[in-house]
Amino acid sequence: MTETATADSLNAKSARVNQKLFDLVDISATVVFSIEGAAAAAFAGFDVLGVLVVGFAVGLGGGVIRDLLLGDLPPAAFRSPSRMISALVAALATFLAILAIPELSTESLVYLDAVGLALFAVTGAQKASEHGCNLLVVTIMGAITATGGGVIRDVLLNRDPYVLTASVYGTAALAGAFATGLLMNRTSKPVLAMWIGFTVTFALRVLAIHFGWELPHIAPAIS
Repeated sequence: MTETATADSLNAKSARVNQKLFDLVDISATVVFSIEGAAAAAFAGFDVLGVLVVGFAVGLGGGVIRDLLLGDLPPAAFRSPSRMISALVAALATFLAILAIPELSTESLVYLDAVGLALFAVTGAQKASEHGCNLLVVTIMGAITATGGGVIRDVLLNRDPYVLTASVYGTAALAGAFATGLLMNRTSKPVLAMWIGFTVTFALRVLAIHFGWELPHIAPAIS
């Protein structure tokens, strides 16, 4: 009985640690995507309300879509105010920063987007894995979580979704989510799995930006 109680206590402690890790990474991803979405809206000429709306929607979008698909209701974003407050504060801070320093470069947004992509890829994969999903579903869920906010951003900004036009974007998210899910199943070490998954996604995306990697595509017809 004592050994059983000790094992249960250790399992409960491990679950709390894993949950804290997930929340930390998930909120970090929310902040990063909120900054990126708000900056994109500000550079597109949106007013402060528009910037807040876009930043809020982009920051929370991927996580909400993930939780809805996994049946984790209500979504984590609405169970406590931490994610919503983080998204709004990040969006407002971004607007004020651009207002104060209008010459800020938009090039940094590409790399910031890569960070958010990688963070959400691993949280989506981890949560799907913990819900008992197979590796294929885990990989897809990681990619959907990573790209969902970006799709919302592009719809609100009235432009073609980046995930469908930028090579090695969704592919990078798929690779990182696959690595995370595989390691979660093989090692049961979520910290290691998330670090490696993040590194795979971020490295692939940055290398693709630097070297101009592209997936095969058909050139648009000239009318």
